[in-house]
Amino acid sequence: MGEAAMVSPTWTLLDLAGTVALLLWGVHMVQTGIQRAFGPGLRGLLGRALGNRVAAFFSGLGVTAVLQSSTATGLMVAGFAASGLVETVPALAVMLGANVGTTLIVQALSFDVSGVSSVAILVGVILFRRGTLGRTRDIGRFAIGLGLMLLALHQLLDLVTPYEDQPSLRMMLGAIATEPVLDVLVAAGLTWAAHSSVAVVLLVMSLAARGAVPPHAAYALVLGANLGSAINPVLEGAPGDDPALRRVPVGNLINRCIGVFAALLALEWIGPWLVTVEPDAARAVADFHTGFNLLLAAVFLPVLGPYARLLARLLPQRAETDDPYRVRYLDHSALAAPPAALAASAREALRMADVLEAMLAGTAASLAQPDRLRIAETRRMGEGVRRMGGAIRAYLAGIEPDAADEADERRLQQVLAFVGNLEAAADVLRHNVMTPSARRLKQGITLSVATRAEMAEVIRRLTEGLRLAAGILMSQDARLARQMVAEKDAFRALEQDATTDRLAALRGQREDASEGARLDLLREFARVHACLVAAAAYPALEDAGELLPSRLRAES
Repeated sequence: MGEAAMVSPTWTLLDLAGTVALLLWGVHMVQTGIQRAFGPGLRGLLGRALGNRVAAFFSGLGVTAVLQSSTATGLMVAGFAASGLVETVPALAVMLGANVGTTLIVQALSFDVSGVSSVAILVGVILFRRGTLGRTRDIGRFAIGLGLMLLALHQLLDLVTPYEDQPSLRMMLGAIATEPVLDVLVAAGLTWAAHSSVAVVLLVMSLAARGAVPPHAAYALVLGANLGSAINPVLEGAPGDDPALRRVPVGNLINRCIGVFAALLALEWIGPWLVTVEPDAARAVADFHTGFNLLLAAVFLPVLGPYARLLARLLPQRAETDDPYRVRYLDHSALAAPPAALAASAREALRMADVLEAMLAGTAASLAQPDRLRIAETRRMGEGVRRMGGAIRAYLAGIEPDAADEADERRLQQVLAFVGNLEAAADVLRHNVMTPSARRLKQGITLSVATRAEMAEVIRRLTEGLRLAAGILMSQDARLARQMVAEKDAFRALEQDATTDRLAALRGQREDASEGARLDLLREFARVHACLVAAAAYPALEDAGELLPSRLRAES
């Protein structure tokens, strides 16, 4: 880079932005590697240690020290609290421990360990490329990310050094160096956008090490990073209109706001004292970060009981509504571990199948003995199936693509196919079966005894097919899938027989509304069965390599 480029503000910003991006990507790879390799086990460990506040504090500290993401830990514990598996006090204790846990890697990287960056990347690439087990590849991802973090920090130090006396950098950093409140807001915004307080604190530490920002500004930026890390769990926690679901993330945000406010008031005295205790600017930033979180934990841990009661008054639990279509198993804290999230979505999809089975039962009852209230209730079930399907799709969209491996992606597509086709089957029943049934009831048209008996038998077979589809979703058994596909011939034969009978009735001029309704119903029920086959049987056969790409005969 020439002298003109070196003094250019544009090149300064581009160099800084690229190096910071490399640091963020390294942190991201470290977090995703650990979450994919050990996420479910760490989540189980966290769940078992929520008996009391002390154990919860240290479990939060340990899990976050491994995951390097207080946001991930916060989402886990918020999911536990939203599901009623943990009380507010131990959940808040976990968050205090998680905040301390994020400081440990900052402490480690405050020493000069940049020399191991190349070794970490080399080991990571070998594990990632040569590893045959998923966990080995994930550990390789972690090692690559760690190496990139160290490399980015080293480059950041080298980058800042030539620009220490450049007006462009001094002007850019000087704008925030004199206003502690502005420092806090800027760092909080960066942390919220980056989803990583670790990356922001490491950036501040690097700038402070070269004197690009004075100590008091660096400490204020660290306070902002701590504040910003508490924002994401509030925004990304378990959805719902019950304020009680927000107690843990909101409580964590409030105590950090209190801590940041108190620290800002004392910053005029803390800053000079810390500089005399620790002359190394980078180490001073790391020590301030750790000390702030330790002091916050020491203050709030003994008073979590009254604090939890205050949160209960501020965010009271909303009275439960009897909504059978409200999702139950979509734990948003599991999104960090794709296998756990996919298992939760499959469990919710089975509930969706239960609602569709109840809808089939309501359809059978409505055809056997038409009733306006029963028809309306059956149609409402169809709306419920669609609501549940939409919730499952939105949940699955929260899984980050780079956190899922190839097997996870296949399972994701299987669950989406199951959900989408169950929605389609419910729509057929709702619009093409129940709506004409309501019309026939209004017109006084009744089905013949033989037609009602035939429809009852068809719906029984559809119910068996739905149960078979649910079993295939969980087992991916190709033998069951072939059995289900073979049943399509039976439904096709029923529809052809009904078409022949109706044509004969038309030729004999004895066609009636009941005979026309029989063919329409069989046609719609065949469509329902086709949706069930596409929901589970076809994906299982495709995964087993037993599905032809086309039914068309190849051209000679």
